[in-house]
Amino acid sequence: QVQLVESGGGSVQSGGSLRLSCAASGYDYDTMAWFRQAPGKEREGVGSINKVGSTIYADSVKGRFTIARDNAEEMLYLQMNSLKPEDTAKYYCAARPGRNVRLNPSDYDYWGQGTQVTVSA
Repeated sequence: QVQLVESGGGSVQSGGSLRLSCAASGYDYDTMAWFRQAPGKEREGVGSINKVGSTIYADSVKGRFTIARDNAEEMLYLQMNSLKPEDTAKYYCAARPGRNVRLNPSDYDYWGQGTQVTVSA
């Protein structure tokens, strides 16, 4: 059974840090990604990484967020530093076949349930 389970969300003050984790099972994921969705807004890509370590980031998080994965442990991570109130959203883990790193939600077949991140000013 294909399953993606996120954890690590929470509340933090502006300038703080959080680390999100995603446990993957049931499928050999070539490319994985983090997305986020704030109330009233469309889901947007944050970062994507494939099995050989190629990455891509949204401009809004470059230099602040780092995506990483542990293929042996089937884990995906998102280290978020220098958090801002505009980073507040529900964060989702996603996976797709193929090694092209992409940030379009429609390119991803599998999704987790999400974890909430709230950044206060």
